[in-house]
Amino acid sequence: MPYTRKRKLRIIAQDPSLRVGGKILDAVVDVPYEEWAPGPRGHRVQVVDFDSSTGTFYPPPDPHALGSGKESGIPFENASDDELLDNPHFHSLNVYAIVMRTLGRFERALGRRVSWSFGGSQINVAPHAFAGANAFYSNRDQGLFFGYFPSLDGKKNIFTCLSHDVVVHETAHALVDGLRERYIAPSSPDQAAFHEGFADVVALLSVFSLPEVVEVLLDLGTRGGSEATITRDSLTAENLRKNALFKMGEQMGGELSGVRGDALRQSADLDPSPAYISEDEFLEPHRRGEIFVAAMMNSFLEVWCKHLQTLGTVSRGELDRGRVVQEGADAANRLLRMSIRALDYAPPTDLLFKDFLSALLTADFEAVPDDSRYKFRQVLRNNFMNYGIRPASSRSVGGESGIWDPPPDLIYDRTHFESMRRDPDEVFRFIWENRTHEGLHLSEDAYSRVLSVRPCYRVGPDGFVLRETVAEYIQIVTLLARELPSRKIKIPEGMPEDQEVTLYGGGALIFGEDGRLKFHVHNSLDNHEKQSERLKDLQRFGFFDRRAAGRRRFVSTHLRRAMRLITLPTEEV
Repeated sequence: MPYTRKRKLRIIAQDPSLRVGGKILDAVVDVPYEEWAPGPRGHRVQVVDFDSSTGTFYPPPDPHALGSGKESGIPFENASDDELLDNPHFHSLNVYAIVMRTLGRFERALGRRVSWSFGGSQINVAPHAFAGANAFYSNRDQGLFFGYFPSLDGKKNIFTCLSHDVVVHETAHALVDGLRERYIAPSSPDQAAFHEGFADVVALLSVFSLPEVVEVLLDLGTRGGSEATITRDSLTAENLRKNALFKMGEQMGGELSGVRGDALRQSADLDPSPAYISEDEFLEPHRRGEIFVAAMMNSFLEVWCKHLQTLGTVSRGELDRGRVVQEGADAANRLLRMSIRALDYAPPTDLLFKDFLSALLTADFEAVPDDSRYKFRQVLRNNFMNYGIRPASSRSVGGESGIWDPPPDLIYDRTHFESMRRDPDEVFRFIWENRTHEGLHLSEDAYSRVLSVRPCYRVGPDGFVLRETVAEYIQIVTLLARELPSRKIKIPEGMPEDQEVTLYGGGALIFGEDGRLKFHVHNSLDNHEKQSERLKDLQRFGFFDRRAAGRRRFVSTHLRRAMRLITLPTEEV
């Protein structure tokens, strides 16, 4: 067989409920070529099709027979919609392809391989895991699990594994967990919501990598034009905001009674208001995550629409539809890339929305200093501010605010940069040498550990490579509530004095090509104000109630959302 680097697979590119001319929206996509085992099972993703509700194991497709006898070699290339919906072998290929594509987007943006949080190289994916209106990621079970449930009319099953949005969303949970394992730990409402909001953003922006699908979906929400054009007046932010491109989980949302609107979420429709952030309704993780999604997706819409207004018309009042789609794809790819890269520039513990905003601005400033084409950073600052979120950093660089502060001079004499690019012990030595320095200022009585060291090679829009090394460390102290005042931390109201509590701190260290520290992005264990607020939130949400422990999981959070039960952000995987 000739050597090849890509394999072509057919996927369902939107929810099966979205049809044009009665046909499901599908696409043929490229995934990295690898020697499959039955499943398909590859070096990073292995599909295991077991239904725990019925005890059914679906025999895996023979990878050597898939696509055989066809000139293109594409499995299910000419299959009917009914076969795609009903054939479990296609379901397995669909999730495999989408998970692999999402993993590839993260690795290209970060300039390195991304590991799963549970230590193994392969994540398990179960396309028919259980009977239920749910889908979730579990690091304990090292996998992604997709449910199925009967439609409202009882005539068919709804498979969450066939929703492009749902599969990308759950894959993003797994990837973020691999990059920032503390983000699923109990903390502030923002941190619980970030996982949900970020996963939605990845899912919504990922669709724009399928231009043929975007072109069709635009027709559903625009008017006028011809086969090759779209009327300029239709391409307003108001019109596009209502388009299927900005809806999450249309089929699942439409089939579940009591869910707002005709999708699970349509966050871009959330009118700007700084009041949401302090309202009780927005304490539930998915609901609060909609604030984050609204700020991100309305920023994307603003940039896209501004660029459309600069395009020349091909006829009176009409734009070339290929250019319209390409402008959307370029803007979406830029925002998705900067969002993924921002994870490296975000503190590894107790994340707030404002922390991620500064991480977003700094990561993009480092990779793309000249933002004159899109002015994405300015648009992001303005849109987040409209929802009551200001950057955590007040520093301005070249007129741009919100960029993280660089550290002052540190001690480098007794560490070796080449070793620091890959050796956690060498990075720990650097941290220890500078622990009392104002640039790091670590807590000396805490348990401290370097969690990861990751060399990165990122290509900017000018074609030049940005080489960085990102290291992540954590600090932990466990003590009794009565000892909190000695650290200037307030004891939450109603907490017994003998209650054991654990405090966390940590930081991300971003080293430049010369081995010098460019940024130290951290939440200090000794930040008594932030620690007091975190413990207050956890006490309020019942975290210290042992009876609540079993509820702190992604599966529970997603299930409660599907059942429309508003709960508090105490999940933990």
